[in-house]
Amino acid sequence: MVQIGYTMMTEQASPRDLVGHVVQAEKAGFDFSVTSDHYFPWLASQGHSPNAWALLGAAAQATARIPLMTYVTCPTTRYHPAVVAQQAATVQLLSEGRFRLGLGSGENLNEHVVGGGWPSVDVRLEKLEEAVGIIRALFEGRTLTHHGAHYDVEHAKLWDLPDPPPPIGIAVSGELSCRLAGHLADIVIATEPDPKLLESFDRHGGAGKPRIGQLPVCYDPDRDAAIERAHDQFRWFGLGWPVNSELPHDGAFASATGSVTKDEVAEAIPCGAKVDDFVDAVRAYTDAGFTEVALVQIGGDQQEPYCEWAAAELLPALREL
Repeated sequence: MVQIGYTMMTEQASPRDLVGHVVQAEKAGFDFSVTSDHYFPWLASQGHSPNAWALLGAAAQATARIPLMTYVTCPTTRYHPAVVAQQAATVQLLSEGRFRLGLGSGENLNEHVVGGGWPSVDVRLEKLEEAVGIIRALFEGRTLTHHGAHYDVEHAKLWDLPDPPPPIGIAVSGELSCRLAGHLADIVIATEPDPKLLESFDRHGGAGKPRIGQLPVCYDPDRDAAIERAHDQFRWFGLGWPVNSELPHDGAFASATGSVTKDEVAEAIPCGAKVDDFVDAVRAYTDAGFTEVALVQIGGDQQEPYCEWAAAELLPALREL
């Protein structure tokens, strides 16, 4: 049976509200939760972007059952991998073993803030591979000194080390990232129901490992209102990873999505309150081979009615998949 997750979308709500939302999601019966880790929202209309790691610490204390996960953190630019290892170990301890560390090669949108330019995809993946090695070494309890192609670590050790350490997921979008994830990840992460990604992951050593997808949805009893909100806040979604990873700020995303229509958004994102539309969208992921799907309810002020509807109607229907 597919596991259904809840997304704390940091780009659309304040930190206190986000903690309240995941508490509601736990009560509604979601199987797990994930958290975005941004410095900028994609569009100014989303209006938020608090620190994901502070949020996760609060969420770990406010909840008792629901698993937590970064979806995803970039451990190569804005954060040094040794710092990510410490953050992840701490959240794993605070949550009493409920945390999974999702990692990715990053987006210019968030990483540009520390300067230094934005490298090519192959260099970003090289940095990610080296970063994962550093994080795993620290999770093993080693005192690490490392001088690599991209990072220096000097006599680092995690003094508060969870047992077990957090599983590591790696986000994929093409053959190179699938190869990396197959060799290094415990979990594969994707944002589209593309079976070719999972097939590539399996070829490179990922067979039998969990695979998590993510799907934006927009529940509202008024379907027109749902489409309007999805277009306002999530019309960037269809640009695809090769574009999304390169654009430098919310203004660039606004320009790139200026011609996207409401009809195009409604075609790509289930909107309204018809359960079958949401189930069909999730089925695309399960048919592709995903074992877990994290739903993103669009609209920071729409989480309470969404969780109530999910508990009463959506989650029972998805359990049938």
